[in-house]
Amino acid sequence: MPDTATHPKLVSDEHIDTFRRDGFVLIPDLLTDDEVDQYGTAVTEAVHTRNAGDTVPLEQKSRYQQSFIQCMNLWEDFDTVRPLTFHPRLGQVAAELLGVDAIRVWHDQALYKQAGGRPTDAHQDHPYWPIKETASVTAWIPFEGSTRESGAMAYLPGTHTIGMRKFVNIFFGEPEDILADPEVAGIEPVYVEVPKGSVAFHHGLTVHLANANTTERERAVHTIIYFPDGSTRGYPVPHFAVDRAGIEVGDAIQSDVTPIAWPRPEGDLPAPPAVPLVLPSPIINPGAIPGA
Repeated sequence: MPDTATHPKLVSDEHIDTFRRDGFVLIPDLLTDDEVDQYGTAVTEAVHTRNAGDTVPLEQKSRYQQSFIQCMNLWEDFDTVRPLTFHPRLGQVAAELLGVDAIRVWHDQALYKQAGGRPTDAHQDHPYWPIKETASVTAWIPFEGSTRESGAMAYLPGTHTIGMRKFVNIFFGEPEDILADPEVAGIEPVYVEVPKGSVAFHHGLTVHLANANTTERERAVHTIIYFPDGSTRGYPVPHFAVDRAGIEVGDAIQSDVTPIAWPRPEGDLPAPPAVPLVLPSPIINPGAIPGA
């Protein structure tokens, strides 16, 4: 468990119990209004800079691209975003929810659902990652808050505990409807509208989805994926978070690509990785990675 003598607890036992029972929890007022405004401006500028050359109309984009603009590892090429991705309160909450002493960043990603953007298909996150252990958690930060109309997230309570680890290909074509799977059929999604300054956290095995954005503004969200320090690579499935550092199956996942998020010395931020990020195929928007 995190050292509460050095770092007083940020999360109540009730919130921890909720997360471990349901696989998601809303932590209120975790960021100040000034922080949300500062980081919201920084992330939005980064997203728009990365995608400045993308002139394809929404209706001509792929199904996946219509769900959101995805910009991964913004912490690497935007030093204005780095303090948010490695914000100590966010990292500490993630560690407390998982009950671990130290936690790393798998990667960050902005998920900007454009006005008129389609729903995000139901899926689990963890099956996309070759981490052997199943403990992972994502912080979901909507800079203007989220509503059902703007594309709020919905979660299937308890689905992180049923043993399901199912890859759903939401990247190409029509994905499998995981909601029809007998293991989760009948579990009603719970929509969570997140007020500005609050942060939603969900487990990597929790089945979740998001509404379409029926408003006239983009749904501006930054997310950070955390996993416990000491986790290992369990599978040879390619992923830049391990491949860039040459981490083999069975090895501990520890490198400059996935730095410690918490605890860190006050004011200390990691340097960007030495090896550039390269994706094998253009499955996502042109500005998805640093240097794109």
